[in-house]
Amino acid sequence: MDFHVIKREASLAIGLVILLLGSMTIATGSYPPMVVVESGSMMHDPEKGSVGAIDPGDLVLVMSPDRHEIITFAEATQDGGEHDGYETHGMPGDVIIFRKNGGSDTPVIHRALIKAVENPSGGWDVLGTDIVGAESITVELDYDCYHGNSKLTISNWIPQHEGYITTGDNRWSNGCQYDQQSLTDEDGNLVTAIKDEWIIGTASMEIPWVGAVKLYASGTSDQVTSNSWSNLAVFVAIVISAPVIIEMITDRVNGKKENQSDEEE
Repeated sequence: MDFHVIKREASLAIGLVILLLGSMTIATGSYPPMVVVESGSMMHDPEKGSVGAIDPGDLVLVMSPDRHEIITFAEATQDGGEHDGYETHGMPGDVIIFRKNGGSDTPVIHRALIKAVENPSGGWDVLGTDIVGAESITVELDYDCYHGNSKLTISNWIPQHEGYITTGDNRWSNGCQYDQQSLTDEDGNLVTAIKDEWIIGTASMEIPWVGAVKLYASGTSDQVTSNSWSNLAVFVAIVISAPVIIEMITDRVNGKKENQSDEEE
């Protein structure tokens, strides 16, 4: 192939990538517009993973907080509430990407359970519940725990500031705990309620499996399931073979048209 043709096609490919990234950045209002999921803390099926949930190796589009109102699990499960029935990624409420205590270590992608808001008259309000002006917060969420028949319960929590209580969707690994009980930051401190300014964005559209390649290259792919690798291999095979198949079909169609024209003459 001519060198100039190769150079032109390479430039076209690079241009398309830049255009795609630019378009996604504009659409989401955040940069980078996508993140690769590294851990299994959001898995709904810990053995195989599942399309629609957030699994290791998935690419997730990050929507800027300015572009989307965050709806908590409590609001999405409030009977007759404004957001009753709202779901994303297979469960009620939004999934947020945040920095632990505003630090610089790897961001976390977990579901927002509740948000505590200061009441002007004192105490705390919890959106999506009947808790108003409470000195401490106790709430049972309609979130089934894997261990036993209990529900995820936040008991006698006294917020240090306004913010969200969060947890991963993986009931097998979180033990029905929320992050503010068990998750620590880069300095070993327990993560407090997630402030608005710590939130990078909300998890929007998911592209399954594709990010596993990046994790493999960085040596952090140990949590990617064998099922995800198999699905990725099939996906890559389809992408590679699709142009060839399309060309074969096009050639066959054009050949038939030429034969028909020859017969008519």
